[in-house]
Amino acid sequence: MNPFSSGTRLSDMIRAIRASKTAAEERAVVRKECAAIRASINENDQDYRHRDLAKLMFIHMLGYPTHFGQMECLKLIASPGFPEKRIGYLGLMLLLDERQEVLMLVTNSLKQDLNHTNQYIVGLALCALGNICSAEMARDLAPEVERLLQFRDPNIRKKAALCAIRIIRKVPDLSENFINPGAALLKEKHHGVLITGVHLCTEICKVSSEALEYFRKKCTEGLVKTLRDIANSPYSPEYDVAGITDPFLHIRLLKLLRVLGQGDADASDCMNDILAQVASKTESNKNAGNAILYECVQTIMSIEENGGLRVLAINILGKFLSNRDNNIRYVALNMLMRSLTVDSQAVQRHRATILECVKDSDASIQKRALELIYLLVNENNVKPLAKELIEYLEVSEQDFKGDLTAKICSIVEKFAPEKIWYIDQMLKVLSEAGTYVKEDVWHALIVVITNAPDLHGYTVRALYRALHTSFEQETLVRVAIWCIGEYADLLVNNAGMLDLEDPITVTESDAVDVVENAIKHHLSDVTTKAMALIALLKISSRFPSCSERVKSIIGQNKGSFVLELQQRSLEFSSVIQKHQNIRSSLVERMPVLDEATFSGRRAGSLPASVSTSGKSPLGIPNGVAKAAAPLVDLLDLGSDDTPAPTSSSNNFLQDLLGVDLSQPSAQPGAMQPSQAGADILMDLLSIGTPAPVQNGSANGDLLSIQDNNAPIAPSLTSPTAPSSMMDLLDGFGPTPPKSEDKSAAYPSIVAFESSSLKIDFNFTKQSENPQTTDIVANFINLTPNVYTEFLFQAAVPKFLQLHLDPASSNSLPANGNIKQTMRVTNSQKGKKPIVMRMRVGYKINGKDVLEEGQINNFPRGL
Repeated sequence: MNPFSSGTRLSDMIRAIRASKTAAEERAVVRKECAAIRASINENDQDYRHRDLAKLMFIHMLGYPTHFGQMECLKLIASPGFPEKRIGYLGLMLLLDERQEVLMLVTNSLKQDLNHTNQYIVGLALCALGNICSAEMARDLAPEVERLLQFRDPNIRKKAALCAIRIIRKVPDLSENFINPGAALLKEKHHGVLITGVHLCTEICKVSSEALEYFRKKCTEGLVKTLRDIANSPYSPEYDVAGITDPFLHIRLLKLLRVLGQGDADASDCMNDILAQVASKTESNKNAGNAILYECVQTIMSIEENGGLRVLAINILGKFLSNRDNNIRYVALNMLMRSLTVDSQAVQRHRATILECVKDSDASIQKRALELIYLLVNENNVKPLAKELIEYLEVSEQDFKGDLTAKICSIVEKFAPEKIWYIDQMLKVLSEAGTYVKEDVWHALIVVITNAPDLHGYTVRALYRALHTSFEQETLVRVAIWCIGEYADLLVNNAGMLDLEDPITVTESDAVDVVENAIKHHLSDVTTKAMALIALLKISSRFPSCSERVKSIIGQNKGSFVLELQQRSLEFSSVIQKHQNIRSSLVERMPVLDEATFSGRRAGSLPASVSTSGKSPLGIPNGVAKAAAPLVDLLDLGSDDTPAPTSSSNNFLQDLLGVDLSQPSAQPGAMQPSQAGADILMDLLSIGTPAPVQNGSANGDLLSIQDNNAPIAPSLTSPTAPSSMMDLLDGFGPTPPKSEDKSAAYPSIVAFESSSLKIDFNFTKQSENPQTTDIVANFINLTPNVYTEFLFQAAVPKFLQLHLDPASSNSLPANGNIKQTMRVTNSQKGKKPIVMRMRVGYKINGKDVLEEGQINNFPRGL
C-alpha cells in the first residue's frame, strides 16, 4: 500500500512528518497527504472519512490550509453513529469559527442532536455550540439549551449552563429566558453544575439590571449559606486542592457576591460575616489560598462600606507584599493602588513595605511600587519618603533612574514645606542624576531660587560645592553656572550666611575658574557653553578686576565653528571693550519671576495665545496670566499652522521659562529709566526699527539661542532696559519718530450680552501697523449688584497675537461700567478674520459666576 494513501493511519502520518529533517521535507509529506485526502473526498470514501478528518485536524494545527475538508465535518456530523459525530464535531470546532457562512448548514444538525435520546450525542452538540455559537444560532437554539438546563444528567446540565453563557454574550436580550433556570442551578449539590450555574448568574447580572435585582432579593442569602458550607466543609478528596475545598467554586461565589453587593447596602450587610470568615481563616501558604484571599479582597473593596472589613482586606494585601512570589506582590500593589481611593489611611500603614518594593530587583514591581509611593505622598510624610527615595537613587540601576528621578522631582515640587528644603532636595537629585532631570524641572528650580532672595547666597554656595564633585551632571552645571553668573558677588563675599552652613572661601578668580571649566569640559554641550558665556559677561561686571581674563576666555570662541558661540563671543567681547558704560545696566540681576504663572504655563493650562485681566483671588495683578484658572476649553478654536508673530516686547526669559512678564504700559508722562544708554543698547542688539516698548525689554535678541526648543538661560538683561536703534557697534542711526495717528474707521459691536452683563468693543487702527487693532472693551453691569474680583480672559487662534492691558478696576459697580484695552495683531490680515473666545468670571455676594462665549462678529478688514 502507498504509505501516503488515504488509508494510512493517523499515527503513521504523524511519524512521517516528525521524521522530516527540513521544512521542505515536511511540506512534501503534507502535500502528498492532502492530495490523498482530496482524492478520497472526491471518491466519497465513507470508510476512511473519519480518518481523513483526523489527519486534516493535525495538518491544520501545523498551520497548513485545510479549507477543502470543511464539508467533511458536516457529513460526519450528519452520520448516525457516535464515533463519526465525535470526529465531526471536533473538526467543526477546530476547522471552523462563527464567522464562516458554512455554519448555517449545521444549525439543523445541532438542533436534532440537542434533542437526541443519547445523552453523549447531546453533550457533543452542546460542546460545539458553546464554542462556535453565532448570534443567529443562539436565537435559533436557545429554547433547546434552556430545556437542557433541567436535564436529568448533571454533566448535560453543566454543559448547557456553559452554552447558555455563550448565548447571553452573543445575544444579551435572551438573558431573561435563563433567569429562573439559572437561579435553580444555584441550589445544586453537584459542584460542577453549581460552579457553572454561579458563572451563568454572574453573566446574567452583568447584562440585565432586572435580573440583578431579582438575584439580590432571592439568592443572596442562599449564596452566603453555600459559601459558608464550602468554607467549613471537612476534607473531601474529590474537590480538595492544596488542603482547600474547591477553590474554584470559592472564587466564583465571591465574584457573584461582589456583583450583588456593589451599590446595595442590604446585600452587603448580609455577606459581611462570611467575607470576614473567608479572609481570616483561609491559609495563605499555597497559591489556592492566595487566589481566594485576593478575590475576597476585591469583593470587600467593591461592596458597600464596612471600615473594619476594608482594614482587614488591606492588611491581607500588606501580607502579600512580603510574599516571595513576584506575581503575588505585583497583584497586591495593583490592588493597593485601587484601594487608595477607598481607605488611604489603611494603605499608609504599609508604606515601609511598599518602599522596600521600590528597591526590588524586578523591574515591574519597582515601577508599580514607585507609582504607589507617589500616590501615598502628602505634606506629612514627604520628608522621610523623599529622603528614602533619594538615598536609593544613588544605588539604583541606570534603567530605573529616569522614572525614579521624575517621581522624586514631582514629589519635592508638589509637597515641599519650605523653599530651603526644596532647594536642598533638588540639589541632591541634580548631583546624583542630573542627566535625567527634564528641562522644565530645572527651569522651575531657577524660578524658585529667584523668588527666595534670602537664600540666594546659600544656594550659590551649595551649588559651588556640588559642582566640584558632580561636574559630569549636565543639568547641575547649567543651574550652577546660572546662579554663579547672577550671584557671584554673594559667593565671594559669603553674603547671606545661614546658621546651618559653614563659611567657604571663594575668590573672584575661583568663580571665573568654575565657569571656564564648564566651557572647556568635554561633556558640555552648546547650551551649557552659551550659558557659561553669559555668566562670564555678568561676572566681568560684578568683578571689574577680572574683566581682562574674562575677555580672554570669551575671545577664545570667536573662531568657533558653532555659530551661536561665535556670535555670543563677538558681541560680549564688544560689550566689554567698547560699551562699559552700559554693561552694568545690561547685566543687572534677573527680576523675580511669578511662580504661579510659570506653573500654569508649564502645566499647559495657559497657552501663549491666552491673556487674562482683572485681579484673581490669588492676588495676581491685572494683565498677568492666572495659573489657577484652566483655559483649555477657551481654546476651542480652529487650529492654524501659521506661526504667530513674535512680539518685540518678549524678552529671552519668556522663551526660557514660558512666563508672560508683560507689565502694564507706562502711564503718559511717566519717567522712562536709563534713557541715556538707549542708542548704544539698540546698537548692540541690532534690532532695527523699534516697536513700541511696553515693558522696556526689547533686548532679548542679544541672548537668544537659535534652537528655540532648547532654551539656555534667563536673560541677563534688566526688564527696564531702554530701546533705540543703531548699526551693530558702528555709529548711531537716527531714530524714526513714532506715529500716534489713529483712525476710528470701524463701527462698534456688542461682543457679548446676557441678562447680567454686556460687553461692547470699540476699534481703532494704528496707521504705522495696519495688522494691529486696538480694542477698548466696555463692560456694563446690567444688575443692581456689585461684581467683585472681575476677571476677563480671552483666547485667539495661532495666526493672531493678543495683548491685554489691565482693566480700569477689578470691581464692576452696580449698573456701572469699567473699561479695558487690548491689542490684536492679525498676521493673516485680508485672508482670515479676527475670531476670539472669551470668559468672564466674577463674584456676586461671595458666589462665583462664570460666563463665556465666542465672538465672531468683528468688522471685516481688521
